[in-house]
Amino acid sequence: MSLSDRFGLWLGFHNCSQDDYLAMVAGYIGHFGIPARDAEWRPEALEWSTTRGSRSGRVAWQYVQDLAGRKGVKLT
Repeated sequence: MSLSDRFGLWLGFHNCSQDDYLAMVAGYIGHFGIPARDAEWRPEALEWSTTRGSRSGRVAWQYVQDLAGRKGVKLT
């Protein structure tokens, strides 16, 4: 809301399909070299999106940050 209040900007985090959401997560995992098997991260990522009430790029990024932290991988 502060961007909107200060500058009149709106950032939308639109829902996407499950396949697109999982593709985003997989892309981040591959890009950052996070050691995680599909059988491990896929169910976790789906649960993450369910508990947050949406599937979007923002939610995918938040899940990947959590996963990286648990694996001790620095995202740089």
